Amino acid sequence: MEFTGIIPARYASTRFPGKPLAMINGVSMIMRVYRQAQKASCLSEVVVATDDKRIFDHVNEQGGKVLMTSGKHASGTDRVYEAICTLLPDESKWNEHTVINIQGDEPFIEPNAIDTLSECFKDPATGIATLIKKISTKEELYSPDVVKVISGKDKQAVYFSRSPIPFIKGVDASNWMSVFSFYKHIGIYAYRADILKEIATLGPSVLEQAEGLEQLRWLVNGYSIRIEETDYESIAVDTPADLLKITNKA
Repeated sequence: MEFTGIIPARYASTRFPGKPLAMINGVSMIMRVYRQAQKASCLSEVVVATDDKRIFDHVNEQGGKVLMTSGKHASGTDRVYEAICTLLPDESKWNEHTVINIQGDEPFIEPNAIDTLSECFKDPATGIATLIKKISTKEELYSPDVVKVISGKDKQAVYFSRSPIPFIKGVDASNWMSVFSFYKHIGIYAYRADILKEIATLGPSVLEQAEGLEQLRWLVNGYSIRIEETDYESIAVDTPADLLKITNKA
């Protein structure tokens, strides 16, 4: 199995326009993500997929590999799909190739997390995979910005939600963490390329629209999502205030 890391990056953002080009101690966010991804041992190549010439030119000038993609994509998954169509036009090889969708706003992403995700594909039945981490605080458990996940047999995701799941009957909500282990979703995905093609053609589902979570579209349509636990702590930058908080970490 061969792995390609694709980093979708767009300039437009309601909360933080131009976020990929924001500088963190002299290095842009997008290049920090790119360089961290390059350290993952599983990836044969890393590519930025963007719809903006400013990002394209910047990555190119910094020596990174970058592709220009459509500005009409509704999600990062769609942009990643267009990119793999360009990078690997021979679809006969797609069932032997996995694409890892790396978030462009996580400048401190751990290469080991990417490698952990790739290990899921040692099982030939895996078509889609993602990471989870045990929730350690009540703030995370009850925050709608932290996506929760529950799993079933063989490390397969059952459901994702912005609400705490599952509901613990007969126990006050303030004590739930003392009687049950809750997990949050770490938003990095890997897809076998042939499966990526299939899910890229699916229309939105009612559950996806209710929760605002694209992965529910795949579950509703019968796709399994393999999950693997990690200790990696995702640190995403959604706003300029987030950027200020992490500047001293660089």
